[in-house]
Amino acid sequence: MKKVGFLATLAGVLFGMHGVAYSAQYPVYSGYQGTNASGQVIYLPTNTGTTVPTSNPNVANPTRITGSLPRVGSNVTTAGRQYYQPSDFDRLADSGLYVGLGVAYSASVSGSVLADYMGEQNAWFVPGAFQEADFNTDTVIPLQLSVGASINNDLRVDFSYLRYSGISYPDMVQSSDGIGGYVEATVDGGAITANATMLNLYYNIDAYTGYMAGGMLRPYVGVGVGISLNTIADYVIYDDTFYSEMEPSMAGPGDLTGISDVYAYHNGGTAEQLAFMFEGGLTTEMDGGIKIDFFVRYTNLGKVKSSGSIIVSQTEWLGDGAGGEYPAPYDSVFHYTNWYESGRLSTVDVGVRLRLQF
Repeated sequence: MKKVGFLATLAGVLFGMHGVAYSAQYPVYSGYQGTNASGQVIYLPTNTGTTVPTSNPNVANPTRITGSLPRVGSNVTTAGRQYYQPSDFDRLADSGLYVGLGVAYSASVSGSVLADYMGEQNAWFVPGAFQEADFNTDTVIPLQLSVGASINNDLRVDFSYLRYSGISYPDMVQSSDGIGGYVEATVDGGAITANATMLNLYYNIDAYTGYMAGGMLRPYVGVGVGISLNTIADYVIYDDTFYSEMEPSMAGPGDLTGISDVYAYHNGGTAEQLAFMFEGGLTTEMDGGIKIDFFVRYTNLGKVKSSGSIIVSQTEWLGDGAGGEYPAPYDSVFHYTNWYESGRLSTVDVGVRLRLQF
């Protein structure tokens, strides 16, 4: 009996010490309610004499942040790419195949036409642009169709068809008068169209600039090269100058005294030319996977060139033998070949392109 009592007493001391140690490590917070063996509620005192362990003073306390997480790589403090939440980044990511439709306005059309035959003998008989004359332009709205694919998130390539119209031969040209000067000649016709097919490469440069407008716009640059078929329609140049050959008072009957009303009928032509373009812009996206490119593009389409075939019709004046002259009852007609008129053509376009990403 004494041995059993001793063991019971020893167990009670050990369990009691364990309870004290446990309580010291994990204090019971005030307000905790427990029950004793009889089922009565026990209210613990507000101060148990123990303290809650404090944090290590050598470790900085964390700062509580509320709201959305900050974006890393902000260009306010760090140059370079900004990284956004997946929903924002994926929205502007380039991936897979796409088809595009672009429309633009040619803010600037550069180029002029010149008579390549100006050095030929008696070339002044054929009215043409003997001084450079700028192409005539109405509203030029180039259209573009493209099919392409993204190589990775920064690089994409496409094949495009680009069409320009609304350009024409100038309305007036300075034609040679044969004695070192120039006369004005009027022009009718000569509509110009350019159809270019190009292979284009585009690169997103947000790695250097960061996204813009809070991640809504992604900057890019592009370059393209291809072939342009430049076509000019038939046109006629009319010179109403009277060219005197001989004083009528000195002319015998039927002698040529002068020439007037010179018409030069130029056959149009198509020239196959090397074309290239440079482009810069910003990309954003609408719902449904439609991306929108806002761009400025420089396009060089090469030369516009006639076929070289010119038919000249003119009125001849003849002396009557009495000091006067009269128009001949016939028209003089001449045919010239390989006498070209040409000029280079380039544009600066401002436009928008819609791309459907698959």
